[in-house]
Amino acid sequence: MNRNDVTELIIASKIAKGLKWSEIAKKVGLSKEWVTAGCLGQMTFDQAQAKILGEIFDLLPEAVALLQVVPYKGSLPTSVPTDPLIYRFYELVSVYGTTFKELIHEEFGDGIMSAIDFKMDLQREPNAAGDRVKIVMSGKFLPYKTY
Repeated sequence: MNRNDVTELIIASKIAKGLKWSEIAKKVGLSKEWVTAGCLGQMTFDQAQAKILGEIFDLLPEAVALLQVVPYKGSLPTSVPTDPLIYRFYELVSVYGTTFKELIHEEFGDGIMSAIDFKMDLQREPNAAGDRVKIVMSGKFLPYKTY
């Protein structure tokens, strides 16, 4: 068994039990965004969190142990995503990436936004013309250092 097998077991159990990521996250005590990323193989759970997930998804001890191993991050099978929803994020970065970079550098200086010290909130935003997806991302600014 490997970490990808655990992700597949989690997804199958979630579907079979009719669970929502927000319900699972509430039981774990973390955000739905972080727990979802972890369950999809992108984050490491501590022992207590992994145990809760093991109970929720009826995982074997070997799978619970793998949830506690630092994963290989990066979940896309190709450099240009083919899934239409994920491709739109690629398109956002392709179109607005230089704008993000320019405005962050103008406001903060030479550095990056951390994806490690990071938070995300995804919400449904009702709109008469069709509901919208609202995503708020917050990452610590990390300046480049001189030496």
